[in-house]
Amino acid sequence: MRPLRFLILTTLLLALGACTHPETRQPNVILIVADDLGWAELGCYGQEKIKTPHIDRIASEGKRFTDFYAGAPVCAPSRSVLMTGKHMGHTFVRDNIEIGGWGDDDGEGQLPLPAGTVTVGSLMQAAGYQTACVGKWGLGGPDTEGEPNRQGFDHFFGYLCQRQAHNYYPTHLWKDGQRVNYEGNVFHNTTGAHYSHDLLTEDALGWVRENAEKPFFLLLTYAVPHLALQVPEDSMEPYYGLWEDPPYDGKKGYLAHPTPRAAYAGMVSRMDRDVGRLMDLLSQLDIDDNTIVMFTSDNGATYDIGGARSDFFASGGGLRGAKGSVFEGGLRVPLIVRWPQQIAAGTVSHMPAAFWDFLPTILDAAGASPLATTDGVSLMPELLGHSEQPAHAYLYWEFPAYGSQQAIRMGDWKAVRRDLQKSAGPIQLYNLKEDRAESNDVAASHPELVALAAKYMTEAHTPSVLFPLPGVDAPKPAED
Repeated sequence: MRPLRFLILTTLLLALGACTHPETRQPNVILIVADDLGWAELGCYGQEKIKTPHIDRIASEGKRFTDFYAGAPVCAPSRSVLMTGKHMGHTFVRDNIEIGGWGDDDGEGQLPLPAGTVTVGSLMQAAGYQTACVGKWGLGGPDTEGEPNRQGFDHFFGYLCQRQAHNYYPTHLWKDGQRVNYEGNVFHNTTGAHYSHDLLTEDALGWVRENAEKPFFLLLTYAVPHLALQVPEDSMEPYYGLWEDPPYDGKKGYLAHPTPRAAYAGMVSRMDRDVGRLMDLLSQLDIDDNTIVMFTSDNGATYDIGGARSDFFASGGGLRGAKGSVFEGGLRVPLIVRWPQQIAAGTVSHMPAAFWDFLPTILDAAGASPLATTDGVSLMPELLGHSEQPAHAYLYWEFPAYGSQQAIRMGDWKAVRRDLQKSAGPIQLYNLKEDRAESNDVAASHPELVALAAKYMTEAHTPSVLFPLPGVDAPKPAED
């Protein structure tokens, strides 16, 4: 009788599930990650100079997060956080470690994820999904255990190496472990025959067409708008003459450009155009209603080098700091999520959340079992407007470069500790509700919050041999 009762119960539960979720197929998931896109570089976040109508449309038809954060203030560790669902105190890659050199044939890649790493890709494969990563990888070069095809992705096309991605007219890209050469592109040239962003878009669109009949997970990691400033003429033309645009001479790194502001705006708008093409394809394939689309950035806007002028575009929206900093300008990024008929259109969330929440959220959407080792929480209740959304006690970052830094967000409070090479220095404290620009350190007035932040910083940090925080791992003894 027990097997019979179990069969009847299982049948009833499946039937109830079908009633609750009329769409029986698992939803497709597309996560688009821009590179160095500032929190305020989209129209839906207040941008006034750069036009982004297609991404703005996703926001108007979905939910926009105001207090969402990258995994780290630079590329590779932020992607490691996204892949593993572990924050910077636990994830394996905690800084950019280069393998090889800067020449085109000097070897390529960054510190690889170890073999056997549990990633969002491998978990989605286990949940029955076709998986692809198209774009910039940065977590393992050619013939390493970190290659995306060995880390949970059925298909990869793009840059394995972040240094190679500094040029949008590359001599080669990588496709499923094989090098793809591009004649007409010359190393370190400002222009060429093949623009990589367009190649990435075409590959992503083709892969979606080929897999439209199956549940799929697409991680589309565009290199735009990371420097160098390179974009075809048709994307710059709408911005010519709109403002003064003095040429950039190349003396602060990357390639020179005659109209750098038009180029930067054109790069963002070209990405926006291609996001629109992807959305149109979902409608053409009649899978739009069953596809979750997320859009974010891997860290805050770059500082004013290489011809980029985040001050001119107000890229950080008044936030302090930029890429490389654990202040808000280096970490706070856009997040927009659209799922027709599931997520209410035009809604806004002020919930503090971060990159390590992507893995449990995507697994939840797929109906897969949660991962016990993640630092994240599923954001699905918040996305769907339910009341039982779990909240973080805190969000945590550490970063061993740019002076060595730690940061904690606890509700409306943000604690920052810097210059950790020798000792665990003083903690700065900011009330983000009243001081989003982190201009007024109120640590002296709230010793209890400073003590709590110090406790959380210790609790969240697991020492790493590769990425030490000397002042935290081995603090100097107090002087008599």
